[in-house]
Amino acid sequence: MNRPVGYFVHHQGRGHAERCMAVVNALPTTRPVRLFCARDDLFGELPAHVSLTRIPSLFEATGQENPALADIPTPRTLHCAPLGWPGIRKAMGEIVSWFAEADPALMICDVSAEIAQLSRLCSVPHIKVLQHGDRSDEGHQAAYDGAIGLLAPFSERLAQPEWDAQLRRRIFFAGGLGKADILPEKEIARRRLGIDDKREVILVMSGGGGTGMSEAPITVGARHRPEALWLTIGAMQRDWHATEPGNLQHHGWVGNAADYVAAADCIIASTGNTTCQQILAAGKPWLAIPEWRYFDEQHRKAECLESAQMAVTRPHLPASGMAWTQALAEAYARHAPDLQRAAIDDRPAERTALWIEGLIARFWNDHTDITREILLP
Repeated sequence: MNRPVGYFVHHQGRGHAERCMAVVNALPTTRPVRLFCARDDLFGELPAHVSLTRIPSLFEATGQENPALADIPTPRTLHCAPLGWPGIRKAMGEIVSWFAEADPALMICDVSAEIAQLSRLCSVPHIKVLQHGDRSDEGHQAAYDGAIGLLAPFSERLAQPEWDAQLRRRIFFAGGLGKADILPEKEIARRRLGIDDKREVILVMSGGGGTGMSEAPITVGARHRPEALWLTIGAMQRDWHATEPGNLQHHGWVGNAADYVAAADCIIASTGNTTCQQILAAGKPWLAIPEWRYFDEQHRKAECLESAQMAVTRPHLPASGMAWTQALAEAYARHAPDLQRAAIDDRPAERTALWIEGLIARFWNDHTDITREILLP
């Protein structure tokens, strides 16, 4: 019997779902997979061996919660475990019921310390997805300690310096996991977008996990570099006091982000998962501006990117023309495309699937040779 695999997918941003689909599409089709997520619109058409259970959000109130319990302190070993939330009970009940009925091989948690600990309490082995950030708190450490393996969807070159040898031995690094877009040549991308081959193009990217970059500082940069074409894709925060020059164009959400990345000479973006994968694969000069995230995830990732010479970082967007000139000059001068591209592994999804199948074989004494369905060169 091929035990199924469970997979909890956080619904903030797109990176969690994108790397999930990369992994499950690489797993053998004889390995059933059950996804648990609060959104079903993140995944597109699912392969035949994958099913999805939509569960209530663990993080968003619906108005049915008991306000008398709202002030009860959260234990040190948990992060988000409010009392009196019927949605959380329903979500956890769906997962536990599946555990009891399906007898799964393991559960992949991307990401929730509570779901990871729930899996361990239910005697289900779990793989915990490891993200950047200050995560030395008891909640994260309990989730890591209880896991049979840790999956890092980035290159080992971007590991945080405080991760010691004992922790690293448990980590499977998969640089580029979730990056599906194939980048065209720069000239082809510019032709598709109708952009002059000789003009400098500065691309501002905002991912799906936040509210987008502020418009005002982008207009300052564009006004002080008028010879360049400034393009924005993704969400932008509109500022009433921003006066836009003619060389700045907003395109919002686009279905061909790879064309914009390939066409750019320099990119200004946050350090979200999908954004990182796209820019590193393209090998472009990058001014990285981390956004606020829990546990300083993006700020810690930005530190690792700068240390690895893969990006130039600033804590916030430049606030004057002089600051923009200096930041862009530094991004070009310190550009190391070979180091950037080296952070993207060959076939990371297939390598991850082989690692998962190896864990299942090891811990369940299941040596059925289904790994032949995972194609590697």
